[in-house]
Amino acid sequence: MKTLTTEFQAQIKAAVSTANVATFITKENVYQEGDGRIVSILDSMAEALLLPGSGVDGMENLEDLIDKAKSGKSCLLLLEHYSNMDLTIFSLLVRQAGGRGQEIADALIAIAGAKLNEDNPVVAAFASAYTRIVIYPSHYLSGLSPEKKQVEIPRSISINRAAMKALEERKTAGRLVLIFPSGTRYRPWDPATKRGVREIDFYIRSFDYMCCVALNGQLLHVQRTDMMNDIVSQDVVRVTAGPARSCREFRAAALEAAFAGEQPTDSKDRKQAVADAIMAELEGLHVEAEEKRKQIAQV
Repeated sequence: MKTLTTEFQAQIKAAVSTANVATFITKENVYQEGDGRIVSILDSMAEALLLPGSGVDGMENLEDLIDKAKSGKSCLLLLEHYSNMDLTIFSLLVRQAGGRGQEIADALIAIAGAKLNEDNPVVAAFASAYTRIVIYPSHYLSGLSPEKKQVEIPRSISINRAAMKALEERKTAGRLVLIFPSGTRYRPWDPATKRGVREIDFYIRSFDYMCCVALNGQLLHVQRTDMMNDIVSQDVVRVTAGPARSCREFRAAALEAAFAGEQPTDSKDRKQAVADAIMAELEGLHVEAEEKRKQIAQV
């Protein structure tokens, strides 16, 4: 009898063998359409692990956000990030919720770092399922040798210019731009991985509305090695969408709370203050949702 892990690994291999994904990012391929064949594989993987009681809270908030997007407003979805299954879980549970779930899922454009395509064929296969705009985050340059930086800095500039052009062309065209504000999966042994990245402030300044989304319950538990060794488990998973909020108003409130009229310092800057406020919002949603999830899981 196949174990959950064995079956999961078999499906990972199927996704990798099916995927047709660019393994080197240039300014020419920053916009990448999702592959429905991979979506089907990932849906099957998630469906085998999701327990009864899994679902979406705050669907009305997502419908409010898609209404704003369809009216020409630029809209962000800001998700917690625990595993490489997070986007699959969000997309699947929203579609299964009915109503306008399919419309919401079809509107998604994820912002993805170049390493998702370039560093690991498994992660690349997962990423290829969903439409995305690929960027080159500044922290990728950390620790590179001077020689390597001479190559990578011009490349990063080229990629990011093309990515911003692709974003501008689509963000007011009825799409929902999805970002993980932590920039990486949360690793319990490294609390810093749950801190928001400074770059998220750019998106808050550039968009009209935002919606924070908590993810409670886990199907795939990150390990210190590679994804093939991540621990698979069945669980009740709840997606919780907070209200659609004005980005401008959220940012102004975050800065007022952080500085109260004082000037930023070297140790505390505006960009990080906004990122911290987003992560605090997500944590509040998560804690509240976890109480409800536990009650459902016990039924």
